[in-house]
Amino acid sequence: MYYEIAKNDHGLPYNPLKACVVPRPIGWISTMSKAGLVNLAPYSFFNLLSYDPPFVCFSAGVHTEDKAVKDTVINIEETGEFVYNLATWAQRDAVTSSAMIVDRTVDEMAAAGLEPLPSRLVRPPRVGGAPVHFECRYFKTVELPGRRPTSCHKVVFGEVVAVHIEDDVLTPDGLIDVLKIRPIARLGYKDYAAVDSIFQMEKHTPEEALTPRVAAE
Repeated sequence: MYYEIAKNDHGLPYNPLKACVVPRPIGWISTMSKAGLVNLAPYSFFNLLSYDPPFVCFSAGVHTEDKAVKDTVINIEETGEFVYNLATWAQRDAVTSSAMIVDRTVDEMAAAGLEPLPSRLVRPPRVGGAPVHFECRYFKTVELPGRRPTSCHKVVFGEVVAVHIEDDVLTPDGLIDVLKIRPIARLGYKDYAAVDSIFQMEKHTPEEALTPRVAAE
């Protein structure tokens, strides 16, 4: 099939776009307002962008209630800080709960029954139970125009300044045990995925790829 975005003429019952780039990491972002109110929300347009120094970014649409800028974005732009918390299978219900709360006066972390953990270099708390946290400082925002006011997005970039990893998710070799963590990721429609299996691939040149491999006897 083929369709053009401007025409939206895919002819399918649901727009397939989000199901074409999968799985997408979930940025479970905790922030704090200037007044000290904690906000927690998941974003499925999220990723790690670089390594030295590391930067992350997420894209946020407008608030569902009043079509205004999301609290997460406002808090980050006003305070310059946020925390990325790794979303896992064990906390999937809390991830969903934090996405459903739209009242700007509610502390989503408390409402979802989550324990706030103190950060070291930034003010926003970390989510207790999440095995990995990135403390981040705000870098910049890029505005993406929408065809409608409700489809405008703000892409927030932040520099990672500190990392927390739970000791019990590290293997004896010093690697993160992804299968123990079971991260969850966003698919299309209402679908999600959990990491339940992994495999390794070695990098090789095109010439090496064409060389027949003989099985060990």
